[in-house]
Order: sequence, then C-alpha cells, then structure tokens
Amino acid sequence: MTTRLIPYIQFAGAAREAVTFYQEVFGGELTISTFGDFGMPGADPSHVMHSELKADGFDLMGADGLEPDQVVGETRISAAFMSDEVERVLGWFARLSDGGTVRQPLEKQVWGDMYGEVTDRFGVRWMFNVALPGDDAPLA
Repeated sequence: MTTRLIPYIQFAGAAREAVTFYQEVFGGELTISTFGDFGMPGADPSHVMHSELKADGFDLMGADGLEPDQVVGETRISAAFMSDEVERVLGWFARLSDGGTVRQPLEKQVWGDMYGEVTDRFGVRWMFNVALPGDDAPLA
C-alpha cells in the first residue's frame, strides 16, 4: 500500500446528509456506521461514527462529533482536486455549487490552468485546479 491523503471531514450532526450528497456528486461506494451500530454509550445513536466514500480515484471520510460541542461553526477542512479532466471537474463544481457559495468562479488563470473554489451547503471549501490541454479548452 502506498501513502495517500484521505480527507476526513467532521460535521456537527449533518454527516449522513453530507456524505450521501457527496456520493451523488462523485459516485462511488458509501459505507456508514453510526454510534448506535457500535453501542457507544453517551452518544446519539443516529449520528455517524465513521463513513467512507470510495470514489473513482479518491476516498473521502466523515463523521459527526461524539459531543455536540466538538464540532462547531464551519467544517474544518478544504479539499483540493488537481486534475486534467475538464468536463468531470466542471460537473463536480456545478453540483457542489448547488446550495453553496462560489468563492472563485472556475475559470482560466494567469498560470494557464483553470481554477475555482466553492463552499458547499455543508460549509466544506472545495478547490479545483485543472491543467488545460491547450488554449482551445472549454472554459466555464
């Protein structure tokens, strides 16, 4: 096994909704385990103890905090995609923007790549950098 980075996002009671949404955006296989599945005393049995989305090319994990005050305010992560698949990233960007906030439109930048940022409806900031194949690449 090689070393790789897997984003693990902490949510304040919205993990199931968030990871299910991410599965709709990215596809892949999603597994969810709740605190109730493991009989964790003192925890809300419906909250997500661990989830894992295995999508094409990456994994994403998420959970709710054991205590309500463990996760407050915005989610503490930014997820960055580096890609050369323009159409795929355009689709992801559009779907993550639905109900979210576009922080930087996905457009060609001075360094020659397409770049954009969106904060989704769960407070997760997504950054996309797409290496363009040439000057005739489609722009958002």
